[in-house]
Amino acid sequence: MPRASTPKPPAATAPRMRRAYFETRFGQLHVHGAMPTGGGFDEATTLVCFHQSPMSGRVFRGFLALMGRDRSVYAPDTPGFGESDAPPTKPAIADYAGAMVDFLDQMRFRKVDLLGYHTGSLIAAEVALARPELVRRIVMAAVPVLTEEERAAFRRAPWPVPLAEDGSHLATEWQHSQKWRGPGVTLEQLARGFAEKLRNGPQAWWGASAVMDYAARERLALLKSPVLVLRPQDDLWEATLRARGVLRDARFVDLPQFGHGLFDVAPQAVVDATAEFLRG
Repeated sequence: MPRASTPKPPAATAPRMRRAYFETRFGQLHVHGAMPTGGGFDEATTLVCFHQSPMSGRVFRGFLALMGRDRSVYAPDTPGFGESDAPPTKPAIADYAGAMVDFLDQMRFRKVDLLGYHTGSLIAAEVALARPELVRRIVMAAVPVLTEEERAAFRRAPWPVPLAEDGSHLATEWQHSQKWRGPGVTLEQLARGFAEKLRNGPQAWWGASAVMDYAARERLALLKSPVLVLRPQDDLWEATLRARGVLRDARFVDLPQFGHGLFDVAPQAVVDATAEFLRG
């Protein structure tokens, strides 16, 4: 008799994608979310994602659709970006993190994992330092551990460029986006990111400025949660490597085949790289 074939496991069901607003110290915080359709108690630990500047939580949409199959995943728009209300004055990384803590407290999570991308890596660190009993594990994708020379170079090149009646500032911004276009980023994806950057207005530089003022070495050294560092080959390729000598409990995974646009181009690669760590 022929052997009975082993049944294949059912395909993972696409999660429910939702958006919502929450009240924080800076007003309303806009949050992208993905939840497994079962909604049972066997879900993995909730994951909260913090984006880079000057983008929004939309950069994680593809990632949420994959990761949200077995856990709830949230991606807030940092205050002043996307659809979230802006702070009244230029904030520090700790201020951004404080708004995220407001969100976490409202949700009454028992435990969360955090994922940060560029600026979001530092926000994740500050959230973990503010709520160490809440944060289980942290994923950092590209970590801005900057030198004084890199900070000075940022301050010498103010951004965004001033508005021009003839729209020439748009060409300048587009050229800047083209300069940092990562491998595999389509023209459509680049255009979406370009539009996202423009919508944040004249205060779009606040996020990057907060990174420049952040004492990354001193603050990251205080983290006690296990950290997984993903290192795409973008402008933070070398800066991310500096975190190796700073973080207490960290594993590093190099992703040299990817650059800027990691979550647009390769959300599945990020899921694969983080799956074992987040299961631990």
